[in-house]
Formats: sequence, C-alpha cells, structure tokens
Amino acid sequence: MPVLVCCSFIRRWLYVILLMNAVIECNTSNNLLYCAHIQMSILDRLLNTSPERIAAIPSKGRFAPSPSGRMHLGNIYAALMSYISAKANGGSWLLRIEDIDTQRSRRKWADMIMSDLDWLGLGWDEGPVYQSERTEVYEGALKDLSDMGLVYPCTCTRAELMASRAPHATDGHIPYAGRCRPMSPCFGAGLLPATLRVMVPPYPSGHAFPSSPDVVVRFDDRICGPQEVDLSANFGDFVLRRRDGSWAYQLAVAVDDAMMGVTEVVRGDDLLLSTAPQRYLTSLLGLVSPQSYAHLPLLKNADGLRLSKRDGAMSMEYLRASYGPSEVVAMVCQAASVDSEEMLSLLRAYA
Repeated sequence: MPVLVCCSFIRRWLYVILLMNAVIECNTSNNLLYCAHIQMSILDRLLNTSPERIAAIPSKGRFAPSPSGRMHLGNIYAALMSYISAKANGGSWLLRIEDIDTQRSRRKWADMIMSDLDWLGLGWDEGPVYQSERTEVYEGALKDLSDMGLVYPCTCTRAELMASRAPHATDGHIPYAGRCRPMSPCFGAGLLPATLRVMVPPYPSGHAFPSSPDVVVRFDDRICGPQEVDLSANFGDFVLRRRDGSWAYQLAVAVDDAMMGVTEVVRGDDLLLSTAPQRYLTSLLGLVSPQSYAHLPLLKNADGLRLSKRDGAMSMEYLRASYGPSEVVAMVCQAASVDSEEMLSLLRAYA
C-alpha cells in the first residue's frame, strides 16, 4: 500500500509539472496581425465591455465542440472563456455539436462532452444543436450562393492541390490556385455530386457576376487586435460541400452563427483566419455576422505542441478520475496564465 500511495503521489506531481510547463504561444503571419504580446490579461480582455458589445445586449455566445473524442484541457479552456465572456455581458450560452464530419464524429462523444460540461458547472442556455441535423439549412444556403453564379464543381485531386501551392504557414491548409474556376457564372452547381467551391474576389471581369466585394476582410479581435485577411491569398475559392456530400466547416459555421443569433465568438486562435471566409459567406447570404471575436492563444504541452485529444493525461477521463471540478478549473487557469481565484469566483457568480 505505501508503494501505491507513493506512486500516486509522484504521478500527480509529474502531472502538475507538465501543466506548469504548458505555454501559450502566439503566432505571427505576414498576412495577419497576431497578439505578439498581450499587455492586458486574456480574462480582463474578455470581461472588458466595449461599446460594440453593449450595443449587442442581449449577447449570445457559443461553444461548438467536435465530438471526435474526449475533451482535454485546451477544450475546457475555450469553454470556460466562452462561457465567462457571454455571462459577463448578461448574455446566454449556446451549445452546438459540430458533428458534420461523419467519419470521426460519434454521438457517445457528444454525450460525454455534455456530461463533462455539466460536471464543470458550465450550463448551457440553448441546445444542444447538432449540425448533422441541419442539412436542409445548409442546402438552402448553398442554393442561394449557387443562384448567384458563384459556386462551381471542382475535380482537383489532393495530389494536384498539393502541387499547386505551398501549404499556408499558420495552419497547413492549401490556398486554392483556381484550376477549375470558370470564367463565366456557373448556375445550378449545387445539384451536382461533386466537390463544390465558392468564388472569392476578384471575380472574372466582363461577365454577369455580382459586383465584386473587397478581397480583404477586416475585423477586430478582442485579443489579437485589428485583422486584415486577403481571401484570395489565404484561401482562394474554398470548399462548401465535398464530393461525398459532407458539408465544409466554413459554410456550416457561418450559417449557424448567423441563423442562431450568435453575437460573440470565443475560440482558439488556430481559427482566427477562418473568421474571414465565414464573414464573407454571411455577407453574400445577406445574414448578420457575430459582432465580437476573441481568439485565444492555444495551450501547448511540455514539448511546445498544441494539446490534442491524443494527450491522454490531459483528457477529462483522467482529470475527472483524479481531481474535482474546481481543481481542474485551477489547472486550466494555471496553464493559461489566468487568475484561478477570479475565474472560480466568476463561475460561482454566474452559476
């Protein structure tokens, strides 16, 4: 028994050391302005109520996990910050399960995510909403875009895409070089069983296209500051629906955030770039984009790598078996350099 106690004690201390070595890393890009140094703490920035957020009252935040595995510290961090941000402005918090990836998504993981949020004391006011049940909504949006002549089929293979351009430095995706882009409007593409892309500005000239909007999408981020994203350089014409019929992330999220009345988005800064195509789509569809964005620096493990669901020691399965809810919140706060006492106090106030 003494040996078992000793091993358990050592294991816990090794885990704490691992958490203390977790770091927040802010990225740099020649296309985007990222947060190189955050003068104000992340929690302070989320609690700081700007005139835009006051105008958005009642606000609505959302947490939108993918049910492809058990949540880890990074997911919990995003959930905590999203929840606190919405509640601090007197708003509501929506839970949306982003399960459009049918190859990896499982309902059992969605159930575990909800169980973990409940255990942490993060109660949602609306939902859960499952993206897999919103096919008709996405089909309607695709038809509207197709009727503008901006959607076309793409037959490029992955090898052809890889050979066309180097992957983007920030997240590894490949901006589309336009190999299949037509020179005239393409109507009715939404009915085709093919990968479908939407054109980004500038549109081909001399044809009956809609007036071309600015190729640069601008928005302010509460953590990373003012952003300018060139859609053509960073994305090119991007996918709306894949050949197998599955919906692309950008379309589903843009439509859902707008139609669900989400006014603020708090998520990891690996999705900072994605804000641009999402705002572009809502603009084309005549929908209203969220008014406020806050992209959190990602939590890293001791090796400087982004936490993932493969980090078993960081998963909720281990955490719930070893610690209480307040201890887990404190661990997340320590890894993110956030005041744990203030966070726990806020959670009690908003419970």
